[in-house]
Amino acid sequence: MSTNQNRVGKKRLRLFAAVLSFAACAFAAAAAQAALPIQHWIATSGARVYFVESRGLPMLDINVDFDAGGRRAPADRAGLGGLTHTLLKAGSAAHTEEEIGRRLADVGAQLGGSIDRDRAGLSLRTLSSERERGQALATFAEILQTPAFPDAAFAREKARLLASIQEDDTKPEVLASKAFYRLLYAAHPYALAPAPETVQRIERADVERFYRENYVASRAVLTIVGDADRALAERIAEQFSAGLPRASGAPPALPPVTQPASQTLRIAHPASQSHILLGLPALARHDPDYFPLLVGNYVLGGGGFVSRLMIEVREKRGYAYSVYSYFLPLAQEGPLQIGLQTKKEQAGAALARVHAVLDEFLAHGPSAAELRAAKQNLEGGFALRIDSNRKLLEQVALIGFYDLPLTWLDDFAGRVEKVSVAEVRAAFARRVRPEHLVTVVVGSGEN
Repeated sequence: MSTNQNRVGKKRLRLFAAVLSFAACAFAAAAAQAALPIQHWIATSGARVYFVESRGLPMLDINVDFDAGGRRAPADRAGLGGLTHTLLKAGSAAHTEEEIGRRLADVGAQLGGSIDRDRAGLSLRTLSSERERGQALATFAEILQTPAFPDAAFAREKARLLASIQEDDTKPEVLASKAFYRLLYAAHPYALAPAPETVQRIERADVERFYRENYVASRAVLTIVGDADRALAERIAEQFSAGLPRASGAPPALPPVTQPASQTLRIAHPASQSHILLGLPALARHDPDYFPLLVGNYVLGGGGFVSRLMIEVREKRGYAYSVYSYFLPLAQEGPLQIGLQTKKEQAGAALARVHAVLDEFLAHGPSAAELRAAKQNLEGGFALRIDSNRKLLEQVALIGFYDLPLTWLDDFAGRVEKVSVAEVRAAFARRVRPEHLVTVVVGSGEN
């Protein structure tokens, strides 16, 4: 890149940053009023499209998700989904990785992406002016439709993944998380985590095959938020999805999630503290118990310093600096996870107190005052989930991928407000059965 081009690129990035600063303020005010309407249609390719028009901000945020998360990798090649996702950005048929970086920087565009157990996707943030938008969109389409998976990049990223696994396996919190998911999900794909032996088996041809089989047009979910009208959004959707791989039919069905038998796994580790996780598979995205569990968990362990676990385990007894609980809803039953760190010599007492708090909550649920406070906090904090284009994009992308109602954002406060103490107790009784709780203690001091 020439010196002049570099100056131009930096100038565009400064302009982009200024626009984002203004946009954040303007969008926060708009979000506080009401969620913007979501438009939805099916592209010619079969891709599902979700669009929120926000004309006041000269920018576009775009996300494309696929059913290509970690659960889609073969068990003997765990890590293939993440490696494929990383390599999508390593060059296209027309441009090298460095050239793609320069093309995006030249117009101040930002490329992002994420992968989890269910989904994998890429995102783009660009100014909406014609020249900047056009170059950013064309480059993004190249990345999605014609990834090159260069040999050198494949070798580099595979080596990087192996080194990352080796480092992570020395960390007690990572060991605890991997063991926790193995106990929760056993042979189900949600249990998969990359290991040295599975990553070593991955060849470049596996990456190409995984891309062709999973990054397909008919299963793409495209989310567009920002400065565009419906006609432009439709053209963008066609531009991004038309050149994606084609596949007939639905992806292979995954096995159902089964509940584990209650058990405790203790893993020796030289860490100064014990890392404790306990929980069970509990909540899918479409579960009718979603809102009772959300509100109830705020009282149990999701409300920070006002939650029962924090009060009983930290404030009253000093067993842990932090203790928490959350539900992670997935396409199939995602976990309820309760976690804390504590001194090794008091791990047993801390864990016993966590069980006592959970048993009490399961037996009686929240008080009327706790329920009222939880509702107020969840409803009052909801605007912060959609107070920028990027956050709104994330929420709409979730709605699209999991095929939730288009009114989900608008309905949130009302659904929370309707939850009763009886509904919380009933939902927890259905979804949190002590006979299925699994526990992992890393650095327990016991072998």
